[in-house]
Amino acid sequence: MDMNRKTAYYTLMDVETKKAYSNIVLNHHIICRKPSSPAFVRELVYGVLENKMLLDYVIDKLADQGIEKIKTSDLIILRMGIYQLAKMDSVPEYAAVNESVNLAKRFARGRDKFINGVLRSYIRDRYSIKLPDRSEDEIRYLSIKYSYEPWIIELWRETYENMDFVEELLKAGNETADLTIRINWLRVMKTDLIRDLERRGFQVREGKHSRNALYVRGENLLETEFYRNGMFSVQDEASQMVAQMTDPEHGDIVMDVCAAPGGKSLAIAERMNNNGIVMASDIYKRKLDIVEREAGRLGINIIQTKTWDATKVDSSMIGRADKVLVDAPCSGLGVIRRKPEIKYKKKTKEILGLPIKQMAILSASASYVKPGGRLIYCTCTVNPYENERIVSDFMRKDPAFSVENTVQLLPNIDGTDGFYICKMKKSDDLVEK
Repeated sequence: MDMNRKTAYYTLMDVETKKAYSNIVLNHHIICRKPSSPAFVRELVYGVLENKMLLDYVIDKLADQGIEKIKTSDLIILRMGIYQLAKMDSVPEYAAVNESVNLAKRFARGRDKFINGVLRSYIRDRYSIKLPDRSEDEIRYLSIKYSYEPWIIELWRETYENMDFVEELLKAGNETADLTIRINWLRVMKTDLIRDLERRGFQVREGKHSRNALYVRGENLLETEFYRNGMFSVQDEASQMVAQMTDPEHGDIVMDVCAAPGGKSLAIAERMNNNGIVMASDIYKRKLDIVEREAGRLGINIIQTKTWDATKVDSSMIGRADKVLVDAPCSGLGVIRRKPEIKYKKKTKEILGLPIKQMAILSASASYVKPGGRLIYCTCTVNPYENERIVSDFMRKDPAFSVENTVQLLPNIDGTDGFYICKMKKSDDLVEK
């Protein structure tokens, strides 16, 4: 059996049945199963995930009994097969069908003839399958075409009002994100790293927003001595902008209250030239272990980790921090390019309750900022109820803070992940007027 498609199948099953994050589980299966073409596996996995609702719409049209009665194992194989037939020009039709049938014989026994029949029906009827009528229901049309839960499209329609802009945002979320790295100034200069990477055959271009960002194309970048020796970390340019806007100074005390897995804490420590204190806290101890391990690779020794619930006030830190970063838990609508499964989250009580948690964390964290210090609030989402509304409500409750700078980065405009960053200053006045 083809190990590339088998690896993709296992990955998609874990995402579907275990609600695993695609990027994590995909890397796990590639390492464990050693497919001959990891690039093929990634293209197939992300292609299926990015187009899941569209693929299911097609399957529902082709299967006699509709999609509701199809088992998960059968459905994943059908999605994989139809995606190869529709989008992967390098895969011959016979190979897409035959390999799907082989998968069915292994993972959906007794259903291989059914799967073969549906795929051959798609080859015969593909051009007669039409999307829902846009003029009758634009939300449903866009939901199927770009494979997003309708509530996300409705949210962005409410936010931006211009449906052409919303469609551009939906389309950008389905594009493959470029690999972006953050240069570690403690270990290497930008010009030197660019030169060394290009000598190894990598294609490199500089970022537009972060001075430390490089976009790199090439195979096995993380297996180079440049990575092992801590010269860079993988981090999207939008995420790098958080450290840049925080603008820490040498000797500062900086708190990152939702730190794990630590990318922003580490970027801040690099900007401080490893001089000062970065207190990285998170509710999960196992995630803080990642921060400590990465700090060792990068040559950073000023990060102090602590297990802490960010919604609670740590009385030992009240009024002590020069900068406090709140990278709040959020709906993640800005990182759909990297985690397409986010598109299929339902509008649950958990999603609706996020602003309550975000406000609790922001309010607790504000107490750590010394007079004249800075409070930075950020999320990796595109949702005003988790972004602008939170900041506005917070400042009404705590007038000691005022907005210094704010930005909403968007994939269709900036070519980055969707990220909201707001930098607030605490008044220098020690006594309320």
